Amino acid sequence: MGVTHGSAGDLKKGSYVVIDGEPCVVLSVAKSKPGKHGAAKVRVEARGLFDGTRRSKIFPADADVEIPIISKRSAQVLAVMGDTIQLMDLETYETFELPMSAVDEEERSKVESGAEVEYWEALGKKKVMKVKGPS
Repeated sequence: MGVTHGSAGDLKKGSYVVIDGEPCVVLSVAKSKPGKHGAAKVRVEARGLFDGTRRSKIFPADADVEIPIISKRSAQVLAVMGDTIQLMDLETYETFELPMSAVDEEERSKVESGAEVEYWEALGKKKVMKVKGPS
């Protein structure tokens, strides 16, 4: 798992990009026309997938940008232990623990033992994005 590469000029709303080492979802893209001696620029507004922080960056339109490879997987909640949840991947049967802060805020109240969840993994980080309900 890692990154692939693309052109900054090809980014659009809803696509993914790595800014400051953090995988982000693109919120908006503004393109400026080239000046007499300059190249076209692309201003990207994005939000971190794992930390929720808004970031903006200006790239030359022909710049090579990193695009994170995001793995969307299913897991079952084995146990809720205070601020930590224990999960088992439903495909590989790997068990791992995540802090409750790695669960999307709107979904935290639904996390219970036996529930099936969708988690995303990118650049070595994991986050529970959706609770599907009891399995």
